Amino acid sequence: MQQTAVIILAGGSGQRMMGMGNDKVLLPLLGQPAWLYGWQAFETAAIADSYWVAYRDEQQRDALQASLSELSVTKPIHWEAGGAARMDSVYAALAVIPDDFRYVFIHDAARPLITPKALQLLQASVLKNGAAVLARRPKDTLKRVPVNAATGEPLRLEDLDRCRLWAVETPQAFDRRTIIEAYRAVRAKGLSITDDTAALEVIQKAVAIVENPDPNPKLTTPDDIPLLTALLENRN
Repeated sequence: MQQTAVIILAGGSGQRMMGMGNDKVLLPLLGQPAWLYGWQAFETAAIADSYWVAYRDEQQRDALQASLSELSVTKPIHWEAGGAARMDSVYAALAVIPDDFRYVFIHDAARPLITPKALQLLQASVLKNGAAVLARRPKDTLKRVPVNAATGEPLRLEDLDRCRLWAVETPQAFDRRTIIEAYRAVRAKGLSITDDTAALEVIQKAVAIVENPDPNPKLTTPDDIPLLTALLENRN
């Protein structure tokens, strides 16, 4: 049996929330902690055989556990202390997932709008390709500027070919052995990454893009709260 593990990354610092609560993933959206919407999507899609939650500290872990009492979660939950950076938290969770798990989904708890439909599309792709990422095409015209360029000053703007660009999201899904190999290579080279597919680039492995049919923005700043709330209201 090819089991699937789901890693939920909940330990981000939330510094860009400008003091709106101590933990953005626990911020209530329509009366429910933001991160629980992702749980509900995974449960509905029947993706996970077991969950691993990477948390920031014991206080956060207790709060996350308490919030989960509002849901009926059908699969085992494991708790793993995260690291200083996102990549450290991912690796900490990967390191303790048993060998009998074939696939791993990695999801940011701050993306509450992930849908069961998108998860099932991602699952079909990772089963076929061994590595897959949810993504969407950018709609805006994109420009590249010189390194360390300051806004407000005249700059040479370079057009980028929008047809070749994708904005990647989470979850991202992988064969467990491949993603562990990739993260070990990242650590051995002393690299810093903020995206799991970047780890596969280090070992020159291809990743399938799955175009997400539904909005899946991340809760990053206070300005995101009205948008997320409106999208959840529309879905309901």
